[in-house]
Order: sequence, then structure tokens, then C-alpha cells
Amino acid sequence: MNFQRPESLKDSCNHYCPGCGHGIIHRIMAESIDELNIREKVIAIAPVGCAVFGYFYWNFDTAEAAHGRPPAVATGIKRVMPDRVVITYQGDGDLAAIGGNEILHAANRGENITVFFVNNACYGMTGGQMAPTTLLNQITTTTPKGRTLEDGWPVKICELLSPLEGTCYAERVTIHTPKNILKTKKAVKKALENQLKKKGFSIVEILSMCPTGWKVPAEESIDLIEKKMTEYFPPGVYKDV
Repeated sequence: MNFQRPESLKDSCNHYCPGCGHGIIHRIMAESIDELNIREKVIAIAPVGCAVFGYFYWNFDTAEAAHGRPPAVATGIKRVMPDRVVITYQGDGDLAAIGGNEILHAANRGENITVFFVNNACYGMTGGQMAPTTLLNQITTTTPKGRTLEDGWPVKICELLSPLEGTCYAERVTIHTPKNILKTKKAVKKALENQLKKKGFSIVEILSMCPTGWKVPAEESIDLIEKKMTEYFPPGVYKDV
């Protein structure tokens, strides 16, 4: 079988750090969009952080939003142009920290948008600082001795949003093995299909590697996903209406 670049990906060089998961997720998104034949309808919202570089790679319409505000921008676009497939692509510092209010109320309102939430347990772009999803005892540039409970518990977004009436679909997946990449694609495609069926708010949380932020070799970051992140953030379907 010959693998080709999806039409929804531009022919451009990847600038992400070695071992980063964003490139894998971009590919999954692009393949799913092509298979659903919705490229001309998609509008993706990218915020501040590593996610902002999506427009370098995505061959579909993209808008930018202030840090944490993609759900608000997506809400406005979707309400004005309900025929479009509106996506937000957000990291954990963006979605779970400064954007916590935005994502909570977008889900509670049942906005018919699709959220792809990349959880790499740190602020990747700005130097590996502690994020809301940073694990207990995890060393970051702002927790050099490890996160403690004085900083609060790591936030579990799927568990937080799934009880809301407006949330129709919430699933947590990973991309640290080929088998899990296939599961992630299935979840991404389902979340897009939910929007096409006007089911309401869908979120796919993707546990992803950040070797640079974690200050470990790329191969070790895969082990950390398997042994640490999935222990605290169990993959699975948390809601499927």
C-alpha cells in the first residue's frame, strides 16, 4: 500500500521538535477530513502555543484566537456559518488554564463544534512550565522539585466536561503506539461526524509527547505516556450520546 500526503496537509517541512506528537495529530486530522470529504467546509481555530503553527500545515481555512479563546471564536463562526465544520485545536495550557472558562461554557451550551485537545502536561512553546495537567511530582521549569498538591491536582478535562448536558461526546486517546494512533483516528473521525449530524459539543483529548518540555529523549517520552500519563489520565470513552 502506498501512503500519500493527505490533500488536507500542505507540502511543507515540519518544524516541531523531534519526538513531538503534533505532526502525528495533524496527519490524523487531515486523513479524517479527507475521508469525510469536508475539506472545503472546515474552519480550524488555533490559539497561542505550539498549536498556533497549524496554519503552516493544514490545507483548509484557519483562524487564530487569543490564548484560551478558541471556543468563543468557534462559537461565533459556527453560529454565523452553521454549514461549516468548525474545529478548535488546543493545548493544555490554553484549554485547561486561561481557557478553562471558555471550554466549560461552550460544552455546557452544547455548541455544535469539535475540540481536539492536545494534553502534553506542560506549556511546551514557552519553556516547559507547569500546566493544569502537569502530573504530581513532575519536574517543570516552574516546579523544579516537582508538582505538589499546593499547586492543585492535575485537571482531568474529559471527566470534568462529560457530565455536562451539552457534551455529546468525550474521549481520551493517546498517540504513543501505532495501535493507539489508529484508535485516535477513529475518535477524531467520530467527533467530526458528530458535528455533521448536529449532535452538539464533542471533545477528543489526546495524550501527546513533549520531549523538549519534559527534558527527556524522544524514546523515553513514549515510555512516560505509557507508564505515567495513562495511569492518571486513563484513555477511554467518557461520554457518547
